[in-house]
Amino acid sequence: MTESNGAIPPEGTMPDWEKRFRAPRVSLPDWAEDAPHRSLFVSNATGTYELYAWDRETGAQRQVTDRPNGTTDGVLSPDGEWIWWFDDKDGDEFGIWRRQPFAGSGTGSGTGSDTGSGTGSGTDGGAAVADEPAAPGLDASYPAGLALGRDGRTAIVGRSTDEDGSTIYVSRTGEDPVEVYRHRESAGVGDLSYDGSLIAIEHTEHGDAMHSALRVLRMDGSAVAELDDTKGGTVERGLEVLGFAPVGEDTRLLVGHQRRGRWEPMVWDVASGEETDLELTAQLAGDLSAEWYPDGSALLVVNSFEARSELWRFDLATRGLERVRTPKGTVSGATARPDGSVEYLWSSSAEAPVVRSTSGEIVLDPPGMKAPESVAVEDVWVTGPGGRIHALVQRPAGATGPLPTVFDIHGGPTWHDSDSFAAGPAAWVDHGYMVVRVNYRGSTGYGREWTDALKHRVGLIELEDIAAVREWAVSSGSADPDRLILTGGSWGGYLTLLGLGTQPEAWALGIAAVPVADYVTAYHDEMEALKAMDRTLLGGTPEEVPERFEASSPLTYVDAVKAPVYISAGVNDPRCPIRQIDNYVTRLAARDLDHEVYRYDAGHGSLVVDERIKQVRLELDFAERHLGT
Repeated sequence: MTESNGAIPPEGTMPDWEKRFRAPRVSLPDWAEDAPHRSLFVSNATGTYELYAWDRETGAQRQVTDRPNGTTDGVLSPDGEWIWWFDDKDGDEFGIWRRQPFAGSGTGSGTGSDTGSGTGSGTDGGAAVADEPAAPGLDASYPAGLALGRDGRTAIVGRSTDEDGSTIYVSRTGEDPVEVYRHRESAGVGDLSYDGSLIAIEHTEHGDAMHSALRVLRMDGSAVAELDDTKGGTVERGLEVLGFAPVGEDTRLLVGHQRRGRWEPMVWDVASGEETDLELTAQLAGDLSAEWYPDGSALLVVNSFEARSELWRFDLATRGLERVRTPKGTVSGATARPDGSVEYLWSSSAEAPVVRSTSGEIVLDPPGMKAPESVAVEDVWVTGPGGRIHALVQRPAGATGPLPTVFDIHGGPTWHDSDSFAAGPAAWVDHGYMVVRVNYRGSTGYGREWTDALKHRVGLIELEDIAAVREWAVSSGSADPDRLILTGGSWGGYLTLLGLGTQPEAWALGIAAVPVADYVTAYHDEMEALKAMDRTLLGGTPEEVPERFEASSPLTYVDAVKAPVYISAGVNDPRCPIRQIDNYVTRLAARDLDHEVYRYDAGHGSLVVDERIKQVRLELDFAERHLGT
């Protein structure tokens, strides 16, 4: 169990930053293709993020999972009869799929918690549902994709282990699972065709974990078609499965590709081999993703550009492109419903997430405390060694510089910060800090070349961009050079520790959450899929390219660190394992450098609201004690 701060304080005495964490939130509801009135979503209504079932016809909601460290990985079967969810141990991401009926047991299920829906819905109460192993015969593993058949008894299960590499199985109720794919490099399930005859997988057999190739298999494992953009050229390009056409025996597969230097969709008929270029890049800037409208006649296109996003409808027959109106900000999920409406999860840096519909209504509105607004984000562009760098800046309302400043560095590394609601940065702003978030080289949303630029000089390239933005912040008079904090989680935590060692004069304080601290030990202890990614980023294993691992490891520079260091880590983390963090901390202690370490019983972060609030409070306190802000 994670530690808790005890009783929740009354709302009237609670600071705004804490309210933003505690306010009930919901994810974009997933819906069953053949029973669209049945939905599955995630909510923190009980103080822990768990799965909830929602019957839209009756308005009834039911808490599906109830675990000490939370649950967010769940899938609703196409017929709406079953909920599959991934059961790991205390956040270690190693486990099995379980399932339970959508309606629960005959006497009700769950804890009786109600997230509300804006329609006066209630919940069932009573005895808990006995979840059953969903794919008997398959041992525990790391998940590598899941696709459920509309026959109600077939599942395609992707798995990953250190011993077996990547494997994919066809699992049918009452039968032993059948292996249809195996390879040492990373691979995963993309989708299952509507008629249940074809499996689309993403694989990296060529050894480049950043750029997948696609293969379509029959149910017996024999190959139907192959699409590989990594062959025949010096430019690295990837592919991704976006989904089979949702109708009949249609063999069209929606695919994401990078042939013109950024992500965009195309349609690939896996039976005939025909590829249909949608030619959207002439009309839309930025990265494009898409999903099918339920009748297969159009695509819902998500356009991400310069840290914001928009929605568009693309008609496949007329090739017409029509804007789906959304407020300025970020759409973090969207889905087209059978009636033609679009539901989407939207937020901005100032306004909390809400599930909206193009029909004009709020789809899912949890009752209770609402998250206070924060300040709007300001866009800053800085010239860096690799091109223009986009940074997002938030300043306390009415404050003038130079301000104590937090450089809050995103994880990934193939991710990006956006104009979306984030309770962590808002907490720093509430306490008088300016917050700067940098979309360094390696970030997504700025083209393939920008994302791929960090190879081989891993960590050091990102820090060059962060240093360029730091120089802008100080020279512009916005940031106090004596009160600069470098912080981040996961890859951001890694860059924090690496930055403290390679740029020791630049930072007054470092706060790293679930970081990579000793790259060699992290490689040997981490989950297999991340080993593959590290081999791609650094060009080999620690034994093959030891000089690159050494140059990119925070442990190499630990003796140069001058600033006080705060580190938090999950003891069950399979991504940034605890042993390599302990190695780094031991070296800090040997130097008698001012540092603090907080270990908690979870994995790569926590899904428990109290635990997350505790961590933020500890970080704020660490900064206050050392900088006096």
